[in-house]
Amino acid sequence: MTDRSETAAGSAGVRLVRPEVGWRPAYMAFYEEWIASGEDIVPWVVEKDPSDFPAYVAFLLEAEEEAHMQEGWVPHSTYWLADEAGRIVGAVNIRHRLNRKLEESGGHIGYGIVPSQRRRGYAKTILAQALQHTDRLGLREVLVVCDLGNIGSERTIRGNGGQFDSEFTEGNGNVVKRFRIRREP
Repeated sequence: MTDRSETAAGSAGVRLVRPEVGWRPAYMAFYEEWIASGEDIVPWVVEKDPSDFPAYVAFLLEAEEEAHMQEGWVPHSTYWLADEAGRIVGAVNIRHRLNRKLEESGGHIGYGIVPSQRRRGYAKTILAQALQHTDRLGLREVLVVCDLGNIGSERTIRGNGGQFDSEFTEGNGNVVKRFRIRREP
């Protein structure tokens, strides 16, 4: 596997990596742990069945291009957070622009850390590194959301510069808190 990765200052080797077939063993361990936990999986792309791993990776990479978008979808990039031992411990999905649904309750960045690896600073790192990608996309204001009551996610967002914007109640009654992160050009 090629090492097309980026390391944020202070992350001691934890880095975002682009999906590639060579990451299959590490990704499958990550995916299987999350499925076994029974917890909600975030971001949504991790829920997709990766049993045909080359097709899964192709789907993730094609999603970056406008030409491959289904009606109502926006281009998005997915990265995996790899630790120093080469394990996948998290995933992030970065939307290149927002549609109405994403503006209301999805935001530009969705990220998640596998249950066994939480409370190690990985969430703060994955969001910080994702913000480097939104900078390259030219996004000067980034919307990041979390469920009301998810104190850990709210701290992570605020720790990366998030300023509370508003709350939004989804159709199922779930309330999300919306935060704006303003970036310097």
